[in-house]
Formats: sequence, C-alpha cells, structure tokens
Amino acid sequence: MTLRGFRLGDVPFVTTIVADALHEHYDPSLYASLSTDWPAGFLIAADPADIPVGFLLAVSQVEREARILMFAVDRAHRTQGVGALLMSTILDRCRGRSFRRVTLEVRVSNATAIRFYTRYQFSVIDLLRAYYSDGENGYQMARELP
Repeated sequence: MTLRGFRLGDVPFVTTIVADALHEHYDPSLYASLSTDWPAGFLIAADPADIPVGFLLAVSQVEREARILMFAVDRAHRTQGVGALLMSTILDRCRGRSFRRVTLEVRVSNATAIRFYTRYQFSVIDLLRAYYSDGENGYQMARELP
C-alpha cells in the first residue's frame, strides 16, 4: 500500500468508495475543487497497481484547524491498516502545519468509525440533527493536537 496525493484520474474510484462507504453522492467536480484548498490534505491510499483503495480529504477553513471532510476505505481493504495509515499521516501533516485541532463528522449509526476515531483521541462534541442527505443525525468529533 502506498500513500500519494490526489490526481484527477482518481475521481471515479473515489466516487465509488464514497457511494459505498459513506452512502453519499457528490458532484465529481467537488473533489478537484476541494483538492486546491490544501493539496497535501487529500491523501490517496493506492494498491500496487496504483488503484485508489482509500482516501482522506481534509481542509483548513478555520485558522490553525483542520477538518476531515471525507474519509473512507474500500470494503475489500478494510481492517488491513489502510485507515490507520491515512489517519496517522494526516495528523502528522496537521502537526507540521502547527494546527491545534482536528474535527470531523460521522453518522451516529457508524459505531465502527466512532470506535476508530476514539482510538485516535477524537471525542464527540456535538450532535448534528438531520446532518446527512438521508436525514440521519451525525456527531461532530474533535481532538486537540499537541
């Protein structure tokens, strides 16, 4: 597994992962647009054939703070350390930019993701009512960086 930056050719793979893992459908142009905010914050985990199998997209919209907008791993590659590699790398990059805080949102029903984020010291800070396109509530989670 290798980590690299986002490329426009990754869009079809990312949209498929998003639809399956996050149950959301975004305009494909969104990914290219968001990648310009902080290019180093859009990480792609690729298999040996350089096919994306996971990704993490973070932006910095608030000074000294990162927000993980999207984070997902292809179902066939879960529990293989791909998510851990993506999360560890983005936290290191946030520290490198002297960010003090990282936030994200997660579906309240996604117990696996909530456990994963808790292992990385994220805590629930808010309930977001009807946050997702299907009406499901979300949690906002955050962690401070040393």
